[in-house]
Amino acid sequence: MTLRTKFILFVVIIHAVLIALAAQVRTTNPVLFLGAEALLLVSIYLTVQLYTGFVRPFQLIAAGTAAIQAKDFTMKFVPVGQREMDQLIEVYNQMIDALRAERVSQHEKSFLLERLIEASPAAIMLLDFEGRIESLNAAAERFLDLPAAAVLGQPLAALPGPWGPALVALTENQPQALRLSGLKTYRAHAAHFIDRGFTRRFIVLEEFTQELIKQEKEAYGKLIRMMSHEINNSIGAINSILNSFHHYAPQLAAADQPDFTEALDVSIARNTQLANFIANFAHLVRLPPPVLAATDLHVLLRGICRLLQPQSEERAIRWHMEFPTTPLVLRLDAQQMEQALLNIAKNALEAIGRNGNIWVRTVAHPPTVIIENDGPAITPELSQRLFTPFFSTKRDGQGIGLTLIRDILLAHGFQFHLETGAAKRTAFTINLGEQV
Repeated sequence: MTLRTKFILFVVIIHAVLIALAAQVRTTNPVLFLGAEALLLVSIYLTVQLYTGFVRPFQLIAAGTAAIQAKDFTMKFVPVGQREMDQLIEVYNQMIDALRAERVSQHEKSFLLERLIEASPAAIMLLDFEGRIESLNAAAERFLDLPAAAVLGQPLAALPGPWGPALVALTENQPQALRLSGLKTYRAHAAHFIDRGFTRRFIVLEEFTQELIKQEKEAYGKLIRMMSHEINNSIGAINSILNSFHHYAPQLAAADQPDFTEALDVSIARNTQLANFIANFAHLVRLPPPVLAATDLHVLLRGICRLLQPQSEERAIRWHMEFPTTPLVLRLDAQQMEQALLNIAKNALEAIGRNGNIWVRTVAHPPTVIIENDGPAITPELSQRLFTPFFSTKRDGQGIGLTLIRDILLAHGFQFHLETGAAKRTAFTINLGEQV
């Protein structure tokens, strides 16, 4: 039973008793009867006023409660001139103003946060309460190389390639460097926030490949310049002395002259090789900016194939050239790009060893070149170190081939990757940007 019903029932009972008492004195005491009737009228009037005064607050409270339940913070009440009622209205209006201001503030902050997340160059992934990916920004789509629709609702472990295991293994609030391929390097940070009283996680990924490459080049550039300066100075002086020793050969016995001359020539040749060895590293550090000009990529690739043909025939390695009939003309530095492509092709030859195949393919839209071989697969451990300066899997390797390729392609602004695909073929793929 509602409070309103109880009030009406109480009023009806009281007035019924008053009417019954007035009826008892109607014939015996007319004056008292008239007084009772007047009292009854006054009571009814006061009851109506009280009822109005009580019911209106109830109606206002009900209307305000319904507005709050509907999250409508725009409805306010106007004072009615009754002190108690006006106090209630003032408190309600103040509460509504505070709720509306807080709601607008939260909405604006949420809108700003969404725009910041979307515009951020860092990849941001928000997880739901069960650890599935609930949302991600454009940078995350670019890093994962997947559209948002392909990963939303998926657990982190379901992400393709090395991403899944790497992100699942992240420790909260402990930033970690991830090198998921031989080139791309990321700083990953996992943390949590509170949403409706429960904990949710998010992951931030920042790519610092360019910064890392720059720091690497600065570090080994200083080292190489110092080594080159000291070694070249010493080699020049030593070779000068060794060459002067040739003048003493005629003074030796005839039987000793060949050994003496050979020892001098071997020493001079070894010093020259050492100077060339250092010069290769110095060339890597001093790689000039590319001079762009319209170049037919097919011509470069055919020239490289002809250059390596004798070595390929000796090793029983077959070349398969798959080009469109039309030229593929791009703006690039022909000399640098030829050097990069030559290094890629030589690496493919050396990876096969003997009895294999090399496929060279190009695509016009988007311009792409793929050099593929059926040699041994690249292991995940090896892929992490492929483009690291001075790292080589060859016994006598200097570790600058892939580094030089990397620097040339990055200087041109070309995207690339080296990996072993599902068909057990190892492919070096270069995205060449826009065709001329």
